[in-house]
Amino acid sequence: MVKQARAASVISPAHRSRWQQIKINFLKDRWLYFMLIPGILFFTIYKYGPMFGLTLAFKNYRPFLGFWGSQWVGLEHFKRFFSDSTFVQLFTNTLSLSLLNLLFNFPIPIIFALLLNEVRNRYFKKFVQTVTYLPHFLSWVVVAGLSYVMFTTAGGIVNEIIKAMGFPVVNFLSSEKTFRPLIVGQSMWKETGWGTIVYLAALSGVDMEQYEAAHIDGANRMQQLWHITLPSIKPVIITMFILRLGSIIDSSFDQIYNMLNEMNRTVGEVFDTYVYKTGIMNGQLSYATAVGLFKSTVGFLLVVSGDLIAKKAGEEGIL
Repeated sequence: MVKQARAASVISPAHRSRWQQIKINFLKDRWLYFMLIPGILFFTIYKYGPMFGLTLAFKNYRPFLGFWGSQWVGLEHFKRFFSDSTFVQLFTNTLSLSLLNLLFNFPIPIIFALLLNEVRNRYFKKFVQTVTYLPHFLSWVVVAGLSYVMFTTAGGIVNEIIKAMGFPVVNFLSSEKTFRPLIVGQSMWKETGWGTIVYLAALSGVDMEQYEAAHIDGANRMQQLWHITLPSIKPVIITMFILRLGSIIDSSFDQIYNMLNEMNRTVGEVFDTYVYKTGIMNGQLSYATAVGLFKSTVGFLLVVSGDLIAKKAGEEGIL
């Protein structure tokens, strides 16, 4: 008992001083913590709060029975989804569009940022940045409208040029062959400029003395790009790639929904539009929740896998 009392007398002052230091640090940075409140509330209300509704995926939800009164069915909705003939089609369409976007739309912002970084005229560089940023602020409804004006067979600009060249009109908006290139092209036009922001910020932190030393050693611009610029921004590229893996099975609902029609639905229907159709339009809320939970789980596993691979390769990762 005496030893315990002595130990308490020794630990307590240190314990109190540690809490005092925490209190001092909190009061010192209280306004920074205050500024965190809107972000914490946003994620709590709109991100973590709705996760309570994931239990609907394991229930046969009926509105008149309520959330708690609905029957518990376990994995019944998942079994139905995996055995449905549309599962393979949805998975193929979603994965195809995501891989095409990853193949084309992930490296293009990097290449564009590298090209902008080489521009020495400051005013021209700012002009190009501004022009390429602007499409990001347009809604997908506007982008779909612009695509209709350009590619429609009834007087569309592109088809008018094709006709003037003596070629037959192409039904871009309703053809299965042109749907995926059209979706990838829209994403490329809308998000390339915005995607360069992160990489331009990373490029601004590269030590200029490395370029000067390489220039003295006789390295040309391409050699400096390969041996200095790319290794300097490699951690940022890997981080963005890991985050992109998390959305590889997550398609842009607004974009695809506005471009879907009965002629291209076979190659255009993805998990997001299927969830909307079955959950909101057909009222199968529990089944739609199960589909959404499956999609989110796959995305989470891809992020974790990408992070593990990055750490095995000697990078920091994000987790």
